[in-house]
Amino acid sequence: MLRTFFKFDWVLMAAVALLLGVSLLALYSLSTVASVDYFFKQSIFAVLGLIGMIFIAFSDYRHIEKYSTALYFITLLILVGVLLFGTTIRGTAGWISFGFFQVQPVEIAKVTLIIFLASFISKKKSELSEWSRVIASLILSSILIFLVLKQPDLGSSLVLTVIWGGMILASGLRLKHLIVLGLLGGILIAGSWFVLEDYQKNRINTFIHPELDPQGSGYNVLQAIVAVGSGGLTGKGVGHGSQSQLNFLPEKHTDFIFAVITEELGLIGAFLILALYLVLLYRIKRIGEIASDNFGYLLAVGILVMFFAQITVNLGMNIGLLPVTGLPAPLLSYGGSSLLSVLCTVGLLLSVYQRAKSVDGPRISLEKSMLD
Repeated sequence: MLRTFFKFDWVLMAAVALLLGVSLLALYSLSTVASVDYFFKQSIFAVLGLIGMIFIAFSDYRHIEKYSTALYFITLLILVGVLLFGTTIRGTAGWISFGFFQVQPVEIAKVTLIIFLASFISKKKSELSEWSRVIASLILSSILIFLVLKQPDLGSSLVLTVIWGGMILASGLRLKHLIVLGLLGGILIAGSWFVLEDYQKNRINTFIHPELDPQGSGYNVLQAIVAVGSGGLTGKGVGHGSQSQLNFLPEKHTDFIFAVITEELGLIGAFLILALYLVLLYRIKRIGEIASDNFGYLLAVGILVMFFAQITVNLGMNIGLLPVTGLPAPLLSYGGSSLLSVLCTVGLLLSVYQRAKSVDGPRISLEKSMLD
């Protein structure tokens, strides 16, 4: 047990711990002027998540593979149940309420899809042709994506789509298949405009021209940009951010926590967050390189894609580069469901790392699939 403990990826764990620390610091400053103690509640979820992370890390990730299909169908039933009986929060019927706290099943669905696709792709490599494997995985993934889109949760449905695309690409596709998928993806993206809800279209229009409605749909983006820009080099100090402390910035504890951190800690704080995220992504890539089997490799790829997508979208919308989609910043944003699911994926990564045949040199490259 002790030998296994010392084989942890301590660089990855340090990045996770520092991101959690900055998050709790920002939430502590927000809790002083809010009716909800975000710091205390997030601290409880952090402790529970870290316990779960350690438990999963000491478990053998390969045992999860045989339950991947069951996990997929259980998640499917939960998402259907959410549509029928879920609680609506901020226009999204994607929550299950248990009295004093709510659970967001889509965060579980992201992890489930990664586990399911990692198992499906690695198993079906020898059973199905390349094109059949792509189509089958797309149909199975699309069912989850459709249920999430019906909530409606556009941001999470996009993350699920990117997870599928990233893992399929990592499984090794021929150029002609890449071209066909690229064309289909372009057509779907262009056609998706006609099935979006009005508020989702407004978010995209706000992203392009936020100044056209500064008191309405453009308010969040403009206030976030003001908060980020007003922090300067060293920030205004913890608890002294005018946009966040005076409640000019909406959803400051979730969607726009990066703007809060930048306002209070300045560019130095922003660069610290970016550096920690880069370390996190690099260590995930490294774990994929040394994974001892296809399943572990694909788990790392899926987690890497999920983290990259959510980090890019959340930070992008905080500085006005991307539309507001409601995606949380991993390990930063307030939210128990998101934090617990993210820490569980870190536990999976640590399990893959511990069971790698070698941690001294790369076994594969993420640019060249182990499945070839």
